[in-house]
Amino acid sequence: MSNGQLHVEPRTRSLTGIQILGTGSYVPENVVTNHDLRDSHGFDPEWIVNRTGIHERRFALPHQATSDLCTQAAIRCLKAAGCDPAEVDLLVVGTFTPDMCFPSTGNLVQDRLKLNCPAFDIQAACAGFIFALITAAQFVAAGTSKRALVIGGDCNSRVINPGDQKSFPLFGDGAGAVLLAPGSPEQGLVSYQLGSDGSGGDLLSRPACGSRIPPTVEALQQGLQYLTMDGRAVFKWAVRILTDSTVEVMKKADCRVDDVRWFIPHQANVRIIHAASDVLGFHREAVFKNLERYGNTSAGSVPIALDELVQAGSIERGDLLLTSGFGAGLNWGTALWRW
Repeated sequence: MSNGQLHVEPRTRSLTGIQILGTGSYVPENVVTNHDLRDSHGFDPEWIVNRTGIHERRFALPHQATSDLCTQAAIRCLKAAGCDPAEVDLLVVGTFTPDMCFPSTGNLVQDRLKLNCPAFDIQAACAGFIFALITAAQFVAAGTSKRALVIGGDCNSRVINPGDQKSFPLFGDGAGAVLLAPGSPEQGLVSYQLGSDGSGGDLLSRPACGSRIPPTVEALQQGLQYLTMDGRAVFKWAVRILTDSTVEVMKKADCRVDDVRWFIPHQANVRIIHAASDVLGFHREAVFKNLERYGNTSAGSVPIALDELVQAGSIERGDLLLTSGFGAGLNWGTALWRW
């Protein structure tokens, strides 16, 4: 990981004239508490809370896959926006737990919703929604999309190792969606930054079930089909990248902490969120958190949080929202959005 010395260069951009017409989210009904994990796997509930801030998470039911979660989030989003599915002309899905390698989860959702549009996936792990959002925003800004549906969703429960006490309790399943459309000149991405550092890829990965290590009996016996993570290294990187990229994005926008209505970081670990927000100077009441109920839902994290704020009536026209996703790749995306 560049010897832990990755420098975030100020490659920040702006992309305005875009608005969010509606939001939607969906989490499975299956609630798995820390005490459930104690009973089923022998995990320590107090350790989970103290180290992560997570009390419970949602796991997909046996018949559900990522496309099912994404479809439900999309249906709720379109309903909230008052948009006929026939109007959607682009679908971009951020996920790293697709139903299958191909067809894409986007194709599956497109068929389920009977959309008449191109559909594709973006794989940037926990930064997946931000990558998908900014990609779709480019289409809207270019005038080649009028109604772009963006979904972030993951079924992490299918790729985490039930024998790993340090990583298994962190993750949950869920999906969130937004509908983009042309907006006023001041709306949209006031400033944003996307970044990658592939040299840190081995810090958070799923080694098997790709073309490098096919899903052989031997690979599965070794547990290589499960997510692996160097928790300490990823924690340090996450705090640094969340802080550094936010500083650069706010600098480009000539924005102060007090100008931001909501800081909506990826819901990975409450200690990462608190460490970064304290360094940046955000007051705790301006920092949105829901990971105590859902855990880390990867690409679903930011859009689920955004939908909960919208549903609560906590966002008004003109508000500045600071969102950031970061994770495997290593990838990060930080965006300052004017509602």
